[in-house]
Amino acid sequence: MRALVGAACAVITMAVVVAQGSAQDQDIQGAWSAETYHMKDGAEHRAEGRIFFTGSDWQVVFFVFDEDGEIKRGSAEGGAYTLAGDALAFVHLYNFSRGEAIEGRAEAPLRMVYYDLEDAPREPSNAYVDGDRLTLAFPSGNRLLFTRSSR
Repeated sequence: MRALVGAACAVITMAVVVAQGSAQDQDIQGAWSAETYHMKDGAEHRAEGRIFFTGSDWQVVFFVFDEDGEIKRGSAEGGAYTLAGDALAFVHLYNFSRGEAIEGRAEAPLRMVYYDLEDAPREPSNAYVDGDRLTLAFPSGNRLLFTRSSR
């Protein structure tokens, strides 16, 4: 009986370790090139820029273009983040952004803000890595697609 209990405990321990490991298997660290901004209503816009992830910090600078190749929106943001599995939580310490109305997004006035860590807004999102492709899915239903540019 002791051998059976010991074996069962070993199997449960291994299952917990494997589950914990798989919850942290997303490798988002490095630099990623923005490609496409998908709106929840189906509209798609070309995006250019970079998002960078270290072990605990992130920073992004990107632009969104209209169908004529004109820049219509831009953003520079950053802060801290946590990642567990595909659950990515952004902590927005600073934001510098502005945007004209585009299909799927209303106009956004110029915004320049900085927060202390304890006051910074949190944005629960999701990160999906497929090889060298990263999809960030936001609470709005919009998604940004990236390709890894460096580790």
